[in-house]
Order: sequence, then structure tokens, then C-alpha cells
Amino acid sequence: MKKELKKFAIILLSLAVVTGFTLTSCETDQLGDLVDMQLGTTGQTFTNNVIGTHDGYAYELWKDSGTTSMTLRNGGNFECSWSNINNALFRKGRKWTSGAQRHSALGNITVNYNATYNPNGNSYLCVYGWTTSPLVEYYIVDSWGTWRPPGSSSKGTVNIDGGTYDIYETTRTNEPSIQGTQTFKQYWSVRTSKRTAGTISVSEHFKAWEARGMSLGNVYEVALTVEGWQSSGRATINSHTLTIGGSSSSNNNNSSSNNNTSNNNSGSTSNNNNSSSTTTSTGATRIEAENMTKGGQYAGNISSPFNGVRLYANDDRVSFNQNFANNSHTFTLRGSSTNSTEAHVRLSIGGTNMGTFRFGSSVSNQTLTVTHNRGGQNNVAVELRFINDTNQDVNLDYLEISAASGSSTTNNNTSNNNTSNNNNNTSNNNNTSSSTGTKIEAENMTKGGQYTGNISSPFTGVRLYANDDRVSFNQNFANNSHTFVLRGASTNSTEAHVRLSIGGTNMGTFRFGSSVSEQSITVTHNRGGQNNVPIELRFINDSNQDVSLDYLIIR
Repeated sequence: MKKELKKFAIILLSLAVVTGFTLTSCETDQLGDLVDMQLGTTGQTFTNNVIGTHDGYAYELWKDSGTTSMTLRNGGNFECSWSNINNALFRKGRKWTSGAQRHSALGNITVNYNATYNPNGNSYLCVYGWTTSPLVEYYIVDSWGTWRPPGSSSKGTVNIDGGTYDIYETTRTNEPSIQGTQTFKQYWSVRTSKRTAGTISVSEHFKAWEARGMSLGNVYEVALTVEGWQSSGRATINSHTLTIGGSSSSNNNNSSSNNNTSNNNSGSTSNNNNSSSTTTSTGATRIEAENMTKGGQYAGNISSPFNGVRLYANDDRVSFNQNFANNSHTFTLRGSSTNSTEAHVRLSIGGTNMGTFRFGSSVSNQTLTVTHNRGGQNNVAVELRFINDTNQDVNLDYLEISAASGSSTTNNNTSNNNTSNNNNNTSNNNNTSSSTGTKIEAENMTKGGQYTGNISSPFTGVRLYANDDRVSFNQNFANNSHTFVLRGASTNSTEAHVRLSIGGTNMGTFRFGSSVSEQSITVTHNRGGQNNVPIELRFINDSNQDVSLDYLIIR
């Protein structure tokens, strides 16, 4: 499950850390030889100072004295505890050691997190980082211990992510920094009421600061941090996703855009929800990559070799919603690999893999002609995903969609969020239908529990790591009897058990060995004729194994 680590030149750890009380001595450290960074593994525990990379994130445990513990969990998650310390910090995030850009060039930056946070004394739960040119140290503090930072006069308030934050500006004079001893500004957003879960729209705080004349430079670091100062405590980061790129998640300080651009062309598509599009002279629909929704750890905008998007790591992706009038289309993607290693980008429509674009180092148009089952449907998810990252990145310029054979368009501008499959048993907003039943991809389900996360091997899906890790979705049922087929595998020779429940009632258990297989349960329930019935798949026998889930078919 461990994701391949990305280019140390772009993504690496957050060495620079401060407290709200005094700067930590590690601020004077230089990056050093990045080759020496430690590659962590899920479940690994550290008790002394360490820096490294793990599962697409940089991690660090730093202390000057006392007893500490940090355990790595999947993605941006971790557990930590501290006692008898002077100063200690624990974090996962991202750092730009080269190629840093202004936040407006990076796109939207958000942190979605859920934490169990129990400090005894002075402590922060915050997003922390630096910018350069000018040199600025910043904090976005969501919770704290016995002292609310930074102890100065507020420059006003801003409402972001459903809460009110006080804004502060302070100055550090001849103090250690990521550029040695310097005089620099500190910018703060401190929530007026504590919380330990939610979205932190980092870019919205940047905009609020700039609106008050607080200038920012190139973004150098973004990290979710737990810090203790002459205190004790423990914290668990239950979930943490750092996203760079895509549209803003906040309703504050945003301008609105037209999200319903229609193309009145003689082809077979219209672009509806996520991105603006144009019509080419040949009647094709063109969607610029920079207007698509960016996903994954590192996807970001570029201005060379063209204005577009660069995908840096496996599962970096761009996506948008599309209306289709028929089932056959030609997709033309313009892009290039960043070096001589061929770059592969997978096309999926409505969660179904349709083929792979392959790019060399020269900018070129690559074409796939596909047949799918989405004709006549609106708001169909189209995704372009990087799948063979080694030492290369991939640049994407635009995607053109045209009818593979002559057909007329229909009015595709009416949104329909309750599309039913042609299946006499079920319908689901995020599934695909086939002659064998309704298929729901695990990665499209809602994830829950402590550690559940997406995977790209042994298939694109979801991994459940601990008891009560789970995935779920809502389903419409026409009758009371169904067969559920779940594809998955245990991560080792210990059998993994996944319990199926319908509307909160346990219906049976799927059992997986180490080989990928389909396991079936045929059940009778009392939900026939009901819509939006909760379906849940829950891991129930965690010992030394995890379980990987690919998809569920309902017949």
C-alpha cells in the first residue's frame, strides 16, 4: 500500500518548525543530504528525533528533551504522545525545496483532518509553514492547550470554513529561520473557538492576510502539526489529506464562476459542472486541463511547456463532469512526459477504466476511441490519472471529446443527480451498470474509521487497516433479495473478514485470503422499494493483516 515517494526535489519534509512561545532549535538546521531522509513504514514508531518521508508525506518528530513517541499511519495520519518535555513537535505535510511558487499559482490548498487531541498544558494543533521572498512564518491554529497564541492585538477577524479566526501580525527580530538568523514577519489565524476536525482552507487564510496588506511570498511549507511546550499530552491524527490544486472549498472570500457552460455543437457532449470548455472548429468539446478539478497529492498548474497541469505521482489526477448523448467517442489528450521515460495516463468514464494515453518527451496528441454505456446521461465523471510514476512527471494541456460516429446532440444542460441504472434491482448515484449487475468502485464509496485510504495496488481501490475501518454508500432497492459480490484480498496469509450491513442490519461476512478473489453473499432483506438505503462494508478481525477492496457488484 505504500505509495511511491515523489521527487525529493519538489516534495519533502517540513524541517522548519516553530512554537508560539519560542522558536525551536531545529530552525537552524539545514536541509542537508536528502538521500539520508528515512523512508518510513505504516505502523513504525519513533521515540527520538527523526525526519523522513512516508506514504506521500514528509514526517518529523523533533524534541529538545523528555519522552516522546510518534507512530506513522497511512497517508497524512499519525499518533503522538509527549511528557516531561521542554519543546516537542510532530507533523506530516509537504515542503517545496525547489520550484516554490506563489499560492495563486499552486491553486487551492486545503487540509481536511480529524484529530483526537488531548494536551495537558501549552500546545497547538495547527497548519504551519513558511513563505520566501518575503520570508514569512505562518500559523493557522484550530485548537490549543492552556494558552491561546500569540498574545498580541488582533488585526480583525475573518470567517472561514464555518468559524471565526482572529488575524495577527508579529515580528521576530534577529531570530533563527529557514534562512538562518533573520528578521521576519509572523502571520497568524487563530480560531475563536477550538475544534479538532474539519477543513482548513489554507488559501483562504492567505487571501485574508493579503487583503490586510500582509504580503506573502513563494510557498515553502504546509504541514499539519501537533506541538507541545513544557507540557504533556497525546494526539491521534485520525484522517489528514493535504490537497493542492482544484477549486476552493470555502464559501468565504471567493468569487463565483460559471459552472454550467454548455457547448451547442453538433457532437455528442456538453460539459456541465466542474470546468469551462470551448468548441473547436471540428465540433469537438475541448476542456483545458487547468480548468479541471485537481486531485492526488501533488497535481498543480504549470506555465511551461504550455499552460496546463502537471501530475507528479501515481494517482495524481484531473477530472470533470460531462454530459453524453451517445456511447461512442474519441478522446484526444495533448501532453508530454517531462523526460525520456514514457508517461501513462489512464482515462476513466464513470469510474470505469477505458484505456491509457502514452506520452514521450515531445508534446503530442494521443487518441483513444472508446465505447461506454453513458449515452443519455448527465454529470458523468471523466478522470485522467497518472499511473506509472518512476522518475518522470506528465504535463497535460487539454482534452478534446468528439463523437466517434455521426450522431446528434441532446439537451445536456439539465442536471440529474439521481440517474438510475438499467437494472431491475438497484440504482446508485456513483455506480456503473452492466449485464452482471450494479458495480460500485470502492474508491468512490465514503470512507470511515481511523485509517481507511485509497490504494493503487494490487488494484485501484481502498484499504482497510484496522477494526471498524469501513466504506459505505447509499443504494436504491427494487426488491428484497440480492447477491452481493465483493472483490478484494487480505494483505498476507491471515484471512480478512469484511462484514456487510444493509440499513444498519448485519447481513453476513466476506472472507478473503491473500489472493485477489470475488466473494459472494446472497441475502434477503426488507428494503425493497426504498431509496438511499445505507450499505456498509466493515473490517472486523484485524490482527496482523489489512484488507484491500476493489469493487462491489449487486445483482
